[in-house]
Amino acid sequence: MVIDNHHAGAASKIAAGLINPVTGKRQVKSWRIDELLPAAAATFAELENLLNIKIKHPRRLIRVLKNAGEENTWLARSADPAYQAYFLENADASEFEDGVHNFFAFGELQKCSQKDLATLLAAYRVYLENREFLLSEKVDYQAFTFENDLVFYKNFQFKNLVFCEGAAAVHNPFFNYLPFQISKGEALIIEIPDAGFAKIFKHGIAIVPLENNRYWVGSTNSWDLPDDLPSENAKKELLQSLREILKIPFKVVEHKAAFRPTVRDRRPLLGRHPEFSNLFIFNGLGTKGASLGPFFAKKMSAYLVENAPLDAEVDVERFKRDYEGG
Repeated sequence: MVIDNHHAGAASKIAAGLINPVTGKRQVKSWRIDELLPAAAATFAELENLLNIKIKHPRRLIRVLKNAGEENTWLARSADPAYQAYFLENADASEFEDGVHNFFAFGELQKCSQKDLATLLAAYRVYLENREFLLSEKVDYQAFTFENDLVFYKNFQFKNLVFCEGAAAVHNPFFNYLPFQISKGEALIIEIPDAGFAKIFKHGIAIVPLENNRYWVGSTNSWDLPDDLPSENAKKELLQSLREILKIPFKVVEHKAAFRPTVRDRRPLLGRHPEFSNLFIFNGLGTKGASLGPFFAKKMSAYLVENAPLDAEVDVERFKRDYEGG
């Protein structure tokens, strides 16, 4: 059973669902990306077949190289055998010629993709409802009781309970000892008539193709968290970045915001509660949920069902001292 209140501001409903194998100023491979990509491809294909929807959109990514230093770093990476599966030798940014300003140089990545997470979540919710596997309500932490190796919640009893709450985990009294560092991200949905961009364009922010001449643009990152509502400051920031990229007109269609479940050591949080043996957590995917989620969901299920060990890097056991200290 899934207990979920269909929170409109959940990060997964707002995120672009990007999988990008090489990121950051130093242009390095994302952590464990060589393992993550096959798991993501298999899982999203399985979900498409199960739910009869389209959520996988393979895309190449054009990245702006601002100066000779960035270009040299890019060329050095592309010559590294560990990176050659992701780098294209010659970047083709011709589709952007009429739409974006001139830049020093471009690099191009393959094996990137965009996952339509909002469509996935909506379809999977219907799937659960049709099988009466969904309890549509906000979790009441005070309603949990424990007896005879079972956890009771209202009229239900379970052998195990896994909290997969994203940023809402900071309000969970069982796991609030974990070092979440919640950040706020904001994005725009824009319309660019007849631009025809098929690739992702990355220059600080990302411009990600959707459908019907619409594009996801984001995202910002803020540690000032008065609420999870769209803010004027973030909108101005995104619009300024867009104008530095685009030289053609665009229209803002929507402005979105959400809290991200980031963690102090930038690694996911999986495992068992240090005191309540039938409580577990699956969280801390941060900005890379589309790539981390499928791989570590399989790890989590093997841990629960087959008693397979968790990787020490993601096991919440690494923060057990914080629980004991609190």
